[in-house]
This record gives sequence, structure tokens and C-alpha cells, in this order.
Amino acid sequence: MKRIQKERDRLLRRLSRVSGLTGAVGGLLCVLVPGTVTGVPLALAVLLCVAAGTLVFLHTEHGGVPTAIAVVAAAAALIAVIASGPMLDPVASTALAVTGSITAPSVAITLVVRHRGRTLVVMLAGITIATIAVIAAAGRPMSVVLISTVAGWAAAASLALALNAAIARASARIDEVGRAHQAERLASELEARQRQDARVLHDTVLATLSLLAHSGVGVGVGALRQQAGDDARLLKQLRLGAPLDNASDAIFSPEAEEDILGTTFESVRQRFARMGLDVNWHGAGQLTLPRETLDALLGALGECLENVRRHSGVNEADVTVTDDERMVRAMVTDAGNGFQPETVGDGRLGYSESVVGRLSTVGGRARVFSSPGSGTTVMLEVPKP
Repeated sequence: MKRIQKERDRLLRRLSRVSGLTGAVGGLLCVLVPGTVTGVPLALAVLLCVAAGTLVFLHTEHGGVPTAIAVVAAAAALIAVIASGPMLDPVASTALAVTGSITAPSVAITLVVRHRGRTLVVMLAGITIATIAVIAAAGRPMSVVLISTVAGWAAAASLALALNAAIARASARIDEVGRAHQAERLASELEARQRQDARVLHDTVLATLSLLAHSGVGVGVGALRQQAGDDARLLKQLRLGAPLDNASDAIFSPEAEEDILGTTFESVRQRFARMGLDVNWHGAGQLTLPRETLDALLGALGECLENVRRHSGVNEADVTVTDDERMVRAMVTDAGNGFQPETVGDGRLGYSESVVGRLSTVGGRARVFSSPGSGTTVMLEVPKP
């Protein structure tokens, strides 16, 4: 059962309890008014009021049909006892009306929303009305009591049905919002995956194909072969849906001995050394970062070094890493040709996605400082956990 249906049932039980106990207490107060009921009928009436209130509580606590039938039976018996007096004064008539229109119909609030609950409610209402009709046939003035009883049963059932319909509409709206949220989340995940695939293709296959298109100028055959092999292994992993690394944290260190593709600075340095770009490391010796943040930082760093190799006109770059309590910063500097940063359009996949896009996914950012003939500096920043 959905949680909203459980909350609906809890609400209806509370309403039924308040209604039924209010009727039982009201009937008891009327019965206790001196002269309303006397003798043995008074004792029976008090006992039936207490019994009706107790049964209402049990019914709303457990929601069983037998207790609902017992509530109606106690109410019908109470009506018969009160009506058996020598005369029906206004107080006695009030007790009859309260019992018939509030105490007995209180069970309809919980029953009418059940499977075949409407049929059961009609049957129980018929028992109460039949009891009043029999007493009226004996010559007692019961027209007001009869009308109030019919109205009470109709009001209780209508209230429960209206609440059930409103809750059903709210549930449908909630489900609709949930489906929309799910669709939006899937679309966002798909878009993020597509952007990640585009970055991987740009940084691997497209970079290697670019080298081949330029006949591998400045890059040896062995380096090209190894680079192509690394790209092939990475793309195979992605095609099979396997994560590149399951670790949650990694060490960002230039002296790392493990040559895990894309996870250590040393692997990045070696990659560009094979392609003729010497990378000088400066700054922090070792930093612990979450795997996602480290991958983003090293991916962006690799793209910056690729831009140095392809566009700066020099074969050397410096990487300086610093950190404080909040941020890790990697500064990539070259003394090459330089350029006007304003001329780099947002549509350039290399910078907008492989650098800025990567860092933004982990809460980082990138800034470029350059001018023609004065080299280029790119500042990469990622937050610490």
C-alpha cells in the first residue's frame, strides 16, 4: 500500500474517532440530565453509551468490520432504551438525534472507502433507520430523529468520499510530478554522459587522429603507437560500461609509481613526454583528493598541456600545484606564442568542455591569462572535500 493511502486511512480513522466519541459523550450527557431516563433504562442507557464509545475507539484503532457492526448495534439499542420512556422530552429527543446522526454514522467514515464498503454502509444505515422506524410505528414522535439520522449517515459517507477523492487527485499529481522529475533526471544523466563521452573522444581519439593527420610531426612512431593503444583500451572500457577506477579517493602526486591511465600526474607527464613536450613539476608533493575531483583536475590539466603542445610553439611547460584549506590550484604556464583569450569561442569543445566543463562538474573553475607573444597561463581550481 502506498504511503499516501496509509495516511488517508489514518486521517479517516481519526475523523471517525472524533465523531463517534463526540456522539457517545453527547448522548451520555443528555441521558444523565435528571428526568430524561429513569430507573433501569437509565442504567442501561449509561452502559450502552460507554459501550458505544469504547467500541468506536476499538473500531478506529483496528478498523475491523465486526467492531463497526457492534457500534451500530449499541447505538440502535441505546435509541430503543431511550425511546422506551413514558415520554420524550426535548433532552431525550436530542439524545436520540445525537446517537442516530453522529455516533452510529461515525463508522461510515472508515468503511465507505473500502472494497464494497458502500454496500456495508447502506446495510448499517438501514439497521439504524429500521430501528427508528419500528419505534415510530409504535406511536412515538421520531420524525426529527429519523431525518437527522438519514442526514448524519449521508454526511459522514459524503465527507469520507470527498476526502478520498481529493487525496486520490493529490496522489495522481504527486505521481505526475515524480514521473516528470524522473524523466528530467534521466535526461540530465544522458546529457552528462554524452558530454563526458564527447570529452573522452576529444581528449583521446580526436587528439590521436589529429597527430596522424599532421603525419606525427614531432612525435615518434613508438609514441604514436602507444598513444593509440592507450586510447583503444580506454574506449573499450567505456564501451563495456566498466568504471575506470572504483576507488573513492586517490593520491595526486608527481612521483606516483603506478601508471594508471588518467589517474596520476606521472601518467600525464609521461604521455606528453612521449609526444615531445617536457613538463616541469612545481609545488605540492602529494595531495589527497576524491576520485571524481582528481579525474576532473587531471583531465583538464591534460587538455591544457595538449593545447600547449599544439599551439604554443614551444616544447616545454610548467605545472605548479598549490593548495589551502579550501581549494587545490594547478597553474599551467608556457612561454609560447600566446593569444587573445577573447577570441576563444564558447563552442570550442577543447576548452569549454574538456577544461571548463570538467571542472564545473566538481565545483571547480578555470581562468586563462594570455596575450600574443607573452605566453599563456591557465589557472585550474577544484575544491577540497
